Amino acid sequence: MTIQQLSVFIENKSGTLQRVLNLLKEAGIQLIASTIADTVEYGIYRIICSEPKRAYETLKEAGISVALSDVFAITLDNQPGRAADAITIFSEAKIGITYLYSFLLGNKGILIFRTDNPDRAREVIILNNLSFVAEKDLSTLI
Repeated sequence: MTIQQLSVFIENKSGTLQRVLNLLKEAGIQLIASTIADTVEYGIYRIICSEPKRAYETLKEAGISVALSDVFAITLDNQPGRAADAITIFSEAKIGITYLYSFLLGNKGILIFRTDNPDRAREVIILNNLSFVAEKDLSTLI
């Protein structure tokens, strides 16, 4: 019910993001979605990709600080307000969202998020018949 996400710690200086992207390019790893959250000195580059374990090893071997974590990915109809509806379900279940990003793919919205209570989030997804992306489904997204 979860997928793996890379979190890459990069310095806020010219060339660091390019190095990460070039390493993934050379390894033939396809990016599906990514986002950067930054501070003054560094950024956290979060990536959903075609082969997260191989991407992790590629970056680690190059001396880049990277972590793998499990995140939820739910699919939504491409209509205004569907993200609000989904988050309301989690909020009413008293589940906090640690971070979230989204993208459109084909005619579906994909909501990527991490919660403060993954076990309860799994229950809520099942109880509310929310459609989710599993790790094995990642290659079908590209």
